[in-house]
Amino acid sequence: MTATPKRLTLMRKTPRPGRIREEILREWRGAGEPPDLNAGIHLAEKFVAAILRAAGAEDGLHEDQVRATWKEHAGDFIARHTEPVSVKGGHLVLRVTQPALRFQLEQMKPMLLARIRNQLGEGRIQSIKFQLG
Repeated sequence: MTATPKRLTLMRKTPRPGRIREEILREWRGAGEPPDLNAGIHLAEKFVAAILRAAGAEDGLHEDQVRATWKEHAGDFIARHTEPVSVKGGHLVLRVTQPALRFQLEQMKPMLLARIRNQLGEGRIQSIKFQLG
């Protein structure tokens, strides 16, 4: 017995079990299959480098490392009256408690900068800035 065109049409219209399930779910949800829910999600690792660069931390310096290096090279007296505030764009900002000490540190800046660069690496610290506070 050969299949007639009418019978072929009926065979094609007979839904598969998976197709029935899809139709029932579409009717129940009121819409088709949802799109890939993870399509718009990006992992944080893609943005970490940009965030660190914007924060001035891409050079990999840690606060404890900068503080320890400053205390080691500045000495006890100066370390008690100064505090590293930040490192942004290669500029180390130090808070100084007294104007006279700030003047003295300005005179010592080339020597301190050379020592800090030697300890932390040449390209990491470009300059030292002092602020009263």
